[in-house]
Amino acid sequence: MQKKILGNLGENLVTELLKAQGWQILATQWHCRWGELDIVACDREWLIFVEVKTRTPNNWDLNGALAISKSKQKKIHLSALDFLRCHPQLYDLSCRFDVALVTMNGKNEDLELYSYIASAFSVEAL
Repeated sequence: MQKKILGNLGENLVTELLKAQGWQILATQWHCRWGELDIVACDREWLIFVEVKTRTPNNWDLNGALAISKSKQKKIHLSALDFLRCHPQLYDLSCRFDVALVTMNGKNEDLELYSYIASAFSVEAL
C-alpha cells in the first residue's frame, strides 16, 4: 500500500474515533508554510492538534513514536499558531498537542489505534 494512502486511512480512522467521542473536527490536512496539521478538533474547553502516524508491521520507529522529533514538534507548534491566526475565535480554548499512533494488522491489513497520547508534548519544552 502506498505511504500517502496508508497515512490518509490512518487519519480517517482517528478522525472517526474523535467524532465518536464527541469532538468537533475543524480541519484535516490543514496546510500552511510550516507544514501540515493532520487533525484539528475541539470541544467546549479544548482545541487539539493531533499528529497521526500510521505504520505497517515490523516498522523501525516504535509505531511512529520516534518520528515526533523536537523539530517536528516545533513545526506542529508553528502550524498551530498559524491556524489560530486564521481562526481568532478559537483563542479562548486551551490548546493541546496529541499524537495518535495507528498500526496495520499484517494479515488482513486492518488499521487499529495502537496508542493515543493526549498532551504528547508541550511548547514550553521546545
